[in-house]
Amino acid sequence: MTDTLERETTPGLTPPNIRVEGQTTAATERGLATAGLFGAMLVSSCCIAPLLLVTFGASGAWIGNLTALEPYKPYFLMGTAVLLGLGFRRVYLRPKKLCAEGSACARPVAGRITKAALWIATALALLAATVNFWAPLFY
Repeated sequence: MTDTLERETTPGLTPPNIRVEGQTTAATERGLATAGLFGAMLVSSCCIAPLLLVTFGASGAWIGNLTALEPYKPYFLMGTAVLLGLGFRRVYLRPKKLCAEGSACARPVAGRITKAALWIATALALLAATVNFWAPLFY
């Protein structure tokens, strides 16, 4: 009986039936940020990627194949917007919970990386959404 009480009150030990909040929250935030970043790369693959490749000197007929994704751009953009919206809601609008000592949410570096990934993905998605306005300036 005293072993059970000591184990429950010892810092750092969690009984098997108690879930630590911070571990799933940080994992969900990272997952949404990663999915948003991947979606932003898909959105930009038809327009920005070929422009960057040509700007840096890469050439070849294979670059023309990247424009095959152009018809799917609105769908990728909508999916990316949803994922980024969920990610920003999760990171900025959700009330902060107490974190367990040593968990991922207790480390501020993980939160900064997640926020940076969300902002980079947002910038990339906005560039891809507005490429028709600014791309002619480079040709």
